[in-house]
Amino acid sequence: MRVWGALAGGFAGTLVLTTALAAGSHLRLTRMDIPFLLGTAFTDDRTRAKVFGYTAHFVAGLVFALVYYAGFVALGQAGWKLGLVFGLVHALFAGTTLVNVLLPVVHPRMGTPDSAADSSPLLESPGFMLLNYGRGTPTLTILAHLAYGAIVGIFVGASAR
Repeated sequence: MRVWGALAGGFAGTLVLTTALAAGSHLRLTRMDIPFLLGTAFTDDRTRAKVFGYTAHFVAGLVFALVYYAGFVALGQAGWKLGLVFGLVHALFAGTTLVNVLLPVVHPRMGTPDSAADSSPLLESPGFMLLNYGRGTPTLTILAHLAYGAIVGIFVGASAR
């Protein structure tokens, strides 16, 4: 198993995940816009936020690929099935702790369930499994992360040969 396989898989997986989430938004399966969500942590300019957000999302995708890689190495195996398991855990973490506990702490423009009625954050609180962005959001998020995990697992597994 090679780290380069994880990084290549992380890039490919993030491309698929980001495309799936964007397609879901355009198809009105969700109102979630990950690049906008992440980018508004850096700027309140809506257009520039997307650029910052895409960059942040791809960097996060590479970082998560390294976390997956560490898991594959620790377990001594890699592949799409184990990648699916990692992807499910990743989706559950992202839909709960990451966007509802960690991100609001550092995101100056994200609302929380505790936001005051007179405050006007740029983004509403995502809610549990991102349900505030639409009923289809949890399913789409989980499926996209499963694909990401499988792709990273395939790339890391292939780099071991």
